[in-house]
Amino acid sequence: MKHIFAALTFFTRLPFWRLGSVDKQYYKEVVPYWPYVGWLTGGIMCITFWLASHLLPFFAAILLALLSRVLVTGALHEDGLADFCDGMGGGSDRERILSIMKDSHTGTYGIIGITLYFLIASSLLLTFPPLTACCIMFAGDAWSKLCASQIINFLPYARKEEDAKNKLVYNRMTRGQLLAAIIGGALPLVYMPLSILGAALFPIFTAAMLILLMKNRIKGYTGDCCGATFLICEVSFYLGAAILYRI
Repeated sequence: MKHIFAALTFFTRLPFWRLGSVDKQYYKEVVPYWPYVGWLTGGIMCITFWLASHLLPFFAAILLALLSRVLVTGALHEDGLADFCDGMGGGSDRERILSIMKDSHTGTYGIIGITLYFLIASSLLLTFPPLTACCIMFAGDAWSKLCASQIINFLPYARKEEDAKNKLVYNRMTRGQLLAAIIGGALPLVYMPLSILGAALFPIFTAAMLILLMKNRIKGYTGDCCGATFLICEVSFYLGAAILYRI
C-alpha cells in the first residue's frame, strides 16, 4: 500500500501527502504502480466527461475531461511531452537534447506537440458514443501508463541522479512489481468492447518505437521521456480503437 500511496502522491497534485509520508525509497519504485494512478485519473476523466456530456456539446465535454486530468496531475505528463518534443526536435546530439529537455522554457516543437496531442486525442474520441468513449478513456489511461512504464526496464537513466529534476532515479521493476504493473494496466481493459480490444496492441508498438528512439538519441530515458511516452501511447490507443470501431 505504501508504494501505491507514494505513486498517488508523486503523480498527482491531490493532497495525499496530508495523510502521511513515506520514505524516499518508495518514490524510487513508483513507476510499477503508475497504472493504478491511471484508475484514479482515468476515472476522473470519465466522470467529468459523462457529467459534461449531458450539459455541453460532445467536443466540449471531451476537452473538459482531458483538462480534468491536467488539473489533477499538475500537467506533469504534458510538461514532459513538451520538453521531449523540444529536445528531440531541436537537439542535434545527446548533450544538446538533454540540455534542452532540462530547460524550463517551452519552445516551438513543444507547443506544436502539446497542441497536436489535444487536437488528435479529442478528435479521435469524437468517433465513439459517450459510454464507449468513457470506457476507452478509462482503459487507455491505465494501459498506456503500463506500456510507458516499461522504459525503466529497457533503458538506463540518461543523467546522473543528482542532475534529475526530482532528484531521484527509478529502480527497475522486480518480477513481482512487473506483475503488479501488468495487473493494474490490464484490468481496466475488461470494460472495453470486445470488437476494439485490439487497440491495446497499438501502445505496445508505440512504446517500443519510442524506446528505440531514446536509445539511439540519448542512450537512456528521463522523467520527461516517461510522461511523453505515456501521452503518445494514449493517443495511439485512441487511434487503434477508432480504426477498429470504423472497421
